[in-house]
Amino acid sequence: MYRGGLTRGQIAKLVGAARSTVGYHLAAARAADPQLQSAHEAAAALKTAHTATAAGLEHMRELVDFIQSTGRYPSRASTNDSERSLAAWLQRRREEARDGTLALAYRDGLAALPDWQTPPRAEADEAKWHQRLAALTAYRAAGHDWPRHKATTTGVEHDLGVWLHSQRSKLHCGELDEEKVQDLDRTLPGWREGRQRGRKPRAGS
Repeated sequence: MYRGGLTRGQIAKLVGAARSTVGYHLAAARAADPQLQSAHEAAAALKTAHTATAAGLEHMRELVDFIQSTGRYPSRASTNDSERSLAAWLQRRREEARDGTLALAYRDGLAALPDWQTPPRAEADEAKWHQRLAALTAYRAAGHDWPRHKATTTGVEHDLGVWLHSQRSKLHCGELDEEKVQDLDRTLPGWREGRQRGRKPRAGS
């Protein structure tokens, strides 16, 4: 489907899966088949791309100015509203670029920025996050209760427990990306609350 030009969101709707899950599998498929991305982009080019807007072009100008003045990309964790807005706008353009629907005006303008589509570290961190999400989903599907992160816990449960505790902490501090929150809510209902006191453990926990 991806080779045929469908976007990650379109595939997710067709197969009834979370966008993050589809994105994880597409990343693995692109790594295994270097020609997949070019085939996708060629097919997507035949479809209607998004159109640049005046507001979008202004955001792009502001983004370029920001990077030139600071030497870094904007962060969605910033305390500055304008910087967070630029980071969110850039993230949407990255998604469109991966889906092959990025407006040509944006593609040409952003091409001047080094590694603007997928900064290496950010890409690796994103892939690792989705791997953890998939692993925890499989762990719960196997009948286990929510994993614990205490020092007395070891192995897979401890690793997943530490990761889950980190997601809850980031959510509490307002540092967890909204898309990740939605993925967790959709894939792992009840992840925010975790184990319930007085409730009998699930089989296998």
